[in-house]
Amino acid sequence: MRNAEKVTITLTADMLRSVRDTVEAGEFATTSEAMRDAVRVWQRQRLEDAERLNAMRARIRRSLDDPRPSLTAEEAEVEMDRFMKGQEKASRNAAR
Repeated sequence: MRNAEKVTITLTADMLRSVRDTVEAGEFATTSEAMRDAVRVWQRQRLEDAERLNAMRARIRRSLDDPRPSLTAEEAEVEMDRFMKGQEKASRNAAR
């Protein structure tokens, strides 16, 4: 393990029970290994969240920069209804 530093954390009884249960079930060799895995999952989730947020910001920026005229509220509602009907139809077809 690369330059590890020991830290102390406080967990709720339920959290600690979950960690210990996974170790006892053999999913991890130690509670430290389980906690390192949890931190890796947390880090990956934060990265994915940041990437998703950046993608949304880019889409918003492209939309704001789009020279085409904006839709009125009524036009947007018509388009959303059309889109949702298409989604419903696709869902029904996929379920078959």
